[in-house]
Amino acid sequence: MPEPSPAHDGAAIAPSRCPLCGQPNACGAEAARCSGEPCTDCWCMTTAVPAALRAQVPAQAQGLACICRDCIDKVTAVGAQL
Repeated sequence: MPEPSPAHDGAAIAPSRCPLCGQPNACGAEAARCSGEPCTDCWCMTTAVPAALRAQVPAQAQGLACICRDCIDKVTAVGAQL
């Protein structure tokens, strides 16, 4: 499983970055918010995120930044191998 990024310890939360790995999360909802456009859909709204992965999100980032697809895919792939 991805390890929480030390960059998030006490740092400001960047809603456009994954709270676990720090890479861009490609969240369409965040992009729409930043551009002022209405959000019609985003991959993050229809993707199941394993509870074990959500539990790794630092408390200060919960509800503010989406976990990226790469982190979700890595955990999902590991779970499929078990």
